[in-house]
Amino acid sequence: MFNYHDITRNAFMLHGPLAQHGYDWWWHSFTAQDAETGEDKPFFIEFFICNPALAEDEPVLGQLPENQAAGKAPSYLMVKAGCWGEDHCQLHRFFSLKKVRIHRKAPYQIEADDCFAAEYRLKGSISITPEEAAAHPEWMCDAGDLSWSLTIDKQIAFNVGYGASKALRDIEAFAMYWHAEGMKSAYQGTITYNGKKYIVTPEKSYGYADKNWGRDFTSPWVWLSSNCLKSKLTGKVLENSVFDIGGGRPKVYFVPLDRRLLGVFYYEGKEYDFNFSHVWLNVKTEFSFEERESDVCWHVRQENKDAVMETEITCQKKDMLLVNYEAPDGTKKHNRLWNGGNGVGIVKLYDKVDGELVLVDEIEATHIGCEYGEYC
Repeated sequence: MFNYHDITRNAFMLHGPLAQHGYDWWWHSFTAQDAETGEDKPFFIEFFICNPALAEDEPVLGQLPENQAAGKAPSYLMVKAGCWGEDHCQLHRFFSLKKVRIHRKAPYQIEADDCFAAEYRLKGSISITPEEAAAHPEWMCDAGDLSWSLTIDKQIAFNVGYGASKALRDIEAFAMYWHAEGMKSAYQGTITYNGKKYIVTPEKSYGYADKNWGRDFTSPWVWLSSNCLKSKLTGKVLENSVFDIGGGRPKVYFVPLDRRLLGVFYYEGKEYDFNFSHVWLNVKTEFSFEERESDVCWHVRQENKDAVMETEITCQKKDMLLVNYEAPDGTKKHNRLWNGGNGVGIVKLYDKVDGELVLVDEIEATHIGCEYGEYC
């Protein structure tokens, strides 16, 4: 059973060795509507902590040439926020971890100046001028002005199970861990982006909230998720459904596994689990990514002993951004990490019955969060 909530996995994880060589982030993505026109606009907000044991009085930025020359690893809270669409942007605001208040047990809570993140609440602001963005490439961000005040109702979780359990966290078995406490979440509140107001309502937010932490990233890096779903067989909106796919090439004790994905479809109350770490399910996965002239495309086929899930997603490149992170050692390994919130596609679900595939549903998905990148 994957659909059980566990806010202890959302707690601050940078203890022991990870405190000086590790990252911990809380990601949120959702759709808002223009207060004047009603037009959809997808946004994201993330709180990213890196190497707290190396904190100095000011944030230590790993891409700053003098820090690289001195061999300094990064250390900071980075509040990341932005949007997708033709005016897409990513904005970064950095804080010294000496000036950040962190609740180190569940439920998590992070506060720095007017920026605040907790299990059910988000607020904050970022303002970067074009001159500042141009003068500070080490910030790895664009120019813009964004503020937010939101509440979160996390309705359906994706708990990967033993793979992110306390036992495997304590021995740092994996280089990167994942927990989606709110793979289906309802957001409510307001956003102001470059002077324009947006309204976020629970029924049209199509929200998502997850967490990653560890000592390194993965390559390839895959993420696909949506809870804005409609059956092509019945024409009905699927009110109690969500899918989530993530992973790429996990490392166990620094040894990379073959291309693996964690996947799940919660279909109107029925669980379809494609978690490769659940060996009893005999999960098999094939996936590919294609970058074309105007769009990008994901193809994923996941199979377990009882079912098959086939997913095909596209997203327009004009609506996407190349999202920026630096690793805890200060290297910037992902330089072409496609990231979007406007994906569309088709998911086909099949049951295995007497050796044959029986179509459960063919589902139209929109407002898809999507990501792909490889080290380059």
